[in-house]
Amino acid sequence: MTVPFGADNDKKRLELQDEELAAGSLSSNPEGREPTESEKRTLRRVSDSIPKVAYVVAVVELCERFTYYGASALFQNYVSTHHGLDQPRKTATALSTFFIFFSYVTAIFGAVVADQYLGRYKTILVFSGIYSVGLLILWSTALAESLGNQGKLAAFAVSLTIIGLGTGGIKSNVAPMIGDQYKHRPLVTRTDSKTGERVIVDPAITYNRIYILYYGCIEIGSLSSLATPFMERDYGFWQPFLMTFLVFCVAVAVFVWGRRYYVIEPPRGSVIVSCFKAVGIMIANRSLDAPKPSRRAAQGITTSVPWDDKFVDEVKQTLNACKLFAFYPVIWICFSQLSSNLVSQAGQMKRGDVPNDFMRSLETVTILLFLPIIDRVIFPVLRRHGIILRPIKRITIGFASIGLGVAYAAIVQHLIYNAGPCYDKPLACPAAKQDGKILPNDVHIAVQTPLYVFFGLASLFINTTGPEYAYTHSPPGLKSFVQSLYLLTVAVGSAIALSLVPVTGDPDVLWMYTGVAVAVFVIGTAMYILLRHLDAEEDKLYESKDY
Repeated sequence: MTVPFGADNDKKRLELQDEELAAGSLSSNPEGREPTESEKRTLRRVSDSIPKVAYVVAVVELCERFTYYGASALFQNYVSTHHGLDQPRKTATALSTFFIFFSYVTAIFGAVVADQYLGRYKTILVFSGIYSVGLLILWSTALAESLGNQGKLAAFAVSLTIIGLGTGGIKSNVAPMIGDQYKHRPLVTRTDSKTGERVIVDPAITYNRIYILYYGCIEIGSLSSLATPFMERDYGFWQPFLMTFLVFCVAVAVFVWGRRYYVIEPPRGSVIVSCFKAVGIMIANRSLDAPKPSRRAAQGITTSVPWDDKFVDEVKQTLNACKLFAFYPVIWICFSQLSSNLVSQAGQMKRGDVPNDFMRSLETVTILLFLPIIDRVIFPVLRRHGIILRPIKRITIGFASIGLGVAYAAIVQHLIYNAGPCYDKPLACPAAKQDGKILPNDVHIAVQTPLYVFFGLASLFINTTGPEYAYTHSPPGLKSFVQSLYLLTVAVGSAIALSLVPVTGDPDVLWMYTGVAVAVFVIGTAMYILLRHLDAEEDKLYESKDY
């Protein structure tokens, strides 16, 4: 099936696909028809081709994440070091934590603007402008010596607020926009041109591959956090801040250039309001079908509602997605350890010339190494043998992997506490002070490596499936809003992680790791038991063309 790169909306795309079907470009036995129940059980399932324009959106996300991670990697040092703003470390930590929390909370605002007023494309442009202003203020704080440290600190706080608003508004819309570029049809059969094998083109697999591409670009963009600290060391803060601003300008330029190629979904008006009204009726009547006009008519209720039965079914799908997201905060508690306690843990071990915050890059290396292997080798092999990992199964695997990672972190901490010279008070005993240096405990930093592999594998299953599930399990007018609810779980997890700070000192942190690992396994098991039935409903999800 050939769909030109320049198709600028879903109607054109579907019309061209209809023409190809009618012309017989997919016809042989016959091609392009829905599979029978027998074929669904026996034929191998494959992905459709990913639209080329989806790669353009992915590159835009890569550049935005390059900016986000490259700049935010410097915030702690910028605030707390003498060649920055020379403020207390607690002030730096508080501002960095606020920035992460605010960035994900504001995603809801961006989603409402997109779904109800401007649409995703215009909303991304508006919030890109806000983002750019914040980056310029950030850059200026590193140059404006006349402001003094207190004045620069105030300007820095303003820049964080503006950048947080900008990135939140973009984040909740880029993920659904990349999904918009593929307009699926229900399951169809075709003959593989290379092998002659009859296969089923499965839109669920296609969306999974699209969001694997999306997440891969995020991880590539995050590599900027390895480069900007070296620029800061050699040239000061103004150069890396300027570089991240320029890269963001490239992102905006690429995004605008692709305008004529995008499938652009229009805003749907008051759909969000209607959704909340429908949920209110569900709660009041203790029935998910209570808002349906047909149900209300049967009960003699004459008050009209601005929706049909299908809309209520879509709201029910959205509620299923929200059920899944309710299990996510514990995952973000685990991931928050990567930039905090696990960095401190590395600092308690022998590491030679390796910086203690370098080990985190092993998670990104694991992701970039295994992502193509999973996408191109493991998943296709499993499907060839009739094994399809639907969303709930993939997320469950992610829970298991990150649970093992946190459990392994507890083991590493136990090894540290059982080694000299300071045992359960690493870096803090008199025996650690030798020749003007502070000696770590006698455990090599390489011992940490497996936990970053576990975290990286967990990311591949959890962080690719979350945005995909938010997109595929929400109605057309709520896709950005549901995506923002998924992102809100990051803010909730960060808030919970912040509440655990009192038990992150030595030796309590060992039991913190243990408790979080147990919580992950318990919550992951509960999620699978309660939601595994949703995997069986995936095929029905794609039967509608109005998606």
